[in-house]
This record gives sequence, structure tokens and C-alpha cells, in this order.
Amino acid sequence: MGKKFPALRFFLYFAVIMLLGGAFGCAWMQDKSMTRATPQGLYQQGSELYQKKKYKKAISVFQRLKDEYPLEDVAILAEIGIADSYYSNKEYPDAYVAYDDFANRHPTDENVPYALYQMGMCRYSLIDTVDRDQSETWKAKTEFERLISRYPQSQFAVMGEKMLLDVRRMLAENEFYIGQFYFKQQKYNAALKRFEQIAKDFPNVGLDYKVKYFIAETRRLIAEEEHTARKRGKKLEQAPNPSI
Repeated sequence: MGKKFPALRFFLYFAVIMLLGGAFGCAWMQDKSMTRATPQGLYQQGSELYQKKKYKKAISVFQRLKDEYPLEDVAILAEIGIADSYYSNKEYPDAYVAYDDFANRHPTDENVPYALYQMGMCRYSLIDTVDRDQSETWKAKTEFERLISRYPQSQFAVMGEKMLLDVRRMLAENEFYIGQFYFKQQKYNAALKRFEQIAKDFPNVGLDYKVKYFIAETRRLIAEEEHTARKRGKKLEQAPNPSI
């Protein structure tokens, strides 16, 4: 019987250790949970989820922070976090709304230039191919111009200028695409109107040389058509009247 006591004592010792460990573990988990529930803890959690590309979950955590602690400084950052999460998840319309809401709610915040830049990038990301409707291209142009106008000294204005140049090039290429279509259909007056519009509205975007060439070529062909029409008219005037 005596030989069984050590085994019994070992079992009780192990049970106590397990109970203590469980108690300490629960306390540790509780402390961790409480830390996570603080504004800073929630923001860190949302940021970690964002870094892991778990954008839906990040939005949920940032939204919780925004709802539960609306007066905390990190709640403002959470709004940016929500917008960034939408953007990184390629949900550009939702991202645009989130950035726009942030800029309207916090017009004096230092992150407004960034929000305006991202609004332009949301529009830019929705741009279709050169042969399709360019509504989003025009909207992107407006957003970048607004950023540059309101915050000319911002680093994001510098970035916006580069994007604006690209957007203007896209609009010029769309006009050129339409002009070439008319040109191939021998609708030279319509083509010339497009080419001249590019030269007027979109200079220095990389199309100057070929636009200049097509303007000259289209004018030459229009002149030829007019000359041919005049010659044909004269021949008709000089032709004898068969009724005489």
C-alpha cells in the first residue's frame, strides 16, 4: 500500500499544477482580451488583419472601433483603415465613398490630401479600355485636379500630378481612337475635329507628333475632296444640256 502513495502524491501535484496553470491562463487570456478591446488594441488588431490581407475582418474591427470609441484619436485612423481595406480588396466604389466620407467629416485633418489622392485612384482603377466609355477617366481627372488645387504643397499633390498626366494621356488616346475611326471611314471633317481637339486640350502627353501628322494629312485629304468636288461641279456646268 505504501508504494502507492508516491504515485497518488504525483497525481495530486499534477492536478494542482494544471488547475493553477488554467487559472493563470484564463487570467492571461482575459488580460489579452481586455487589451484587444481598448481603442489602441482594436486598432492594432485591425492593422494586423489588414497586413495579413484579411480585409473583410479588418473592416469589421475598424468599424467596431469607430462605433465604440468615436471620440478617440485612433477612431479617425480607423476610418482611413476601413477605406484602405476596401481599396486593397478592390472594392473601389465602397472605398471611394469611405474616403469621401472621411474628407467631409474631417476637413482639417492632415490625412485629407491622402484621402483625396485615393479618391482619384479609386476612379483611376475603374477606367475602361481606350475604346470604351471614359466617364471614370474624366472623374479621375477631376479628383486629381481638386487635390492639386487644394493642397499644392502636399507630397500627394506631386503624386497626383503624375497620375493626372497619365489620365490626360488616356483621354487623348480615346479622342485619337475616335479620330482614327472617322479617318478610316473617310469622314475627314469629323476626324479633323477630333485631332484638333487633342492638340488644343491635351498637349504634351506624348501624342503631339502623330496628332500633328494626322491634322496635316486630314486637311490635305479634305482639300483634295474639295478640289475634286469643284472640278466635278465645273464639268457639270460645262456639260451640254441634252434637252436643247
